Amino acid sequence: MSSLIASTRFSVLDRSRTREGHTGAEALRDTVRLAREAEALGYHRFWVSEHHGVPGVAGSAPTVLAAAVAGATDRIRVGTGGVMLPNHRPLVVAEQFGVLESLFPGRVDMGLGRSVGFTDGVRRALGRDKDDADDFAEQLRELLGWFLGGSPTGVRARPSEGLRVPPFVLAMGEGARIAARAGLPMVIGDLRDRARMLRGIDRYRDAFRPSPWAREPYVVVSGTVAVASTPQAARRLLVPEAWSMAHSRTHGTFPPLPPAEEAEAREMTAKERGFYKSGLAGQLAGTEEEVADGLETVLRETGAQEVLVTTSTYDRAALLDSYRRLAGIVRARRSAV
Repeated sequence: MSSLIASTRFSVLDRSRTREGHTGAEALRDTVRLAREAEALGYHRFWVSEHHGVPGVAGSAPTVLAAAVAGATDRIRVGTGGVMLPNHRPLVVAEQFGVLESLFPGRVDMGLGRSVGFTDGVRRALGRDKDDADDFAEQLRELLGWFLGGSPTGVRARPSEGLRVPPFVLAMGEGARIAARAGLPMVIGDLRDRARMLRGIDRYRDAFRPSPWAREPYVVVSGTVAVASTPQAARRLLVPEAWSMAHSRTHGTFPPLPPAEEAEAREMTAKERGFYKSGLAGQLAGTEEEVADGLETVLRETGAQEVLVTTSTYDRAALLDSYRRLAGIVRARRSAV
């Protein structure tokens, strides 16, 4: 049986989402535990993210968290999805990944984004503003230069220079063009807005220039994938994140995840309800058969080489069960080929 799933890599991005009644420290330890499970299930990569000043996310220092994940695992690739480059000096980012690659050789990925903070207050605290994202292409060029050597400053990035840490660009809008011109692999989402995602992928492939980092385009599609025994159980996995996103869009703060039952029972304004329903719609969620069919469609439409699963929910046991079921889909398709 021909299956695109069988020939596709599957990876995990965990954003260390905090949960109501639980601490940020618990969220970080949950991320490390999930990485061990993802490795045992055969996932290709495990990435962590960068957020600052967000009540609902504990992962504010991705290279530090990536080191903890790498130290707790043995084989799975570990990286960031991503380090927000406008928030940092490229030399410091190069040094951090050089240290990671030196400690865990051949396992480290460098996922890079161009976001500059969730709110004006966070951007001020970081000493950045929205316009700093416009310099991302130049910052990226400088960062990669530290690994290749030859800085006009005469400074050498140590231990980074000469190391090969695969870079990826998180492509939201302008990022697709930047990834193509730099000749780098691209990570693009989300699965709910398929038309926009396909336009970004087409722009990337059309403009791609081979580089020392990648000889041909490499597309990673990212988004929520929720698998459960019934469609209703899969939908419950989506509820906490959908409510949290709706709250953030209407109140300006991104809160911890509530239990699904409590989120569904909460009063919402018409505007909140609209964002909430939008968060539930268009996701890849359902039984194994339903999700497998949905994935085959996504892979056929996008031609992606990899899927980065970004699911977050309150119920960690249900989340792990979803990842187990997804890994089972992949194993079944590969064994049938």
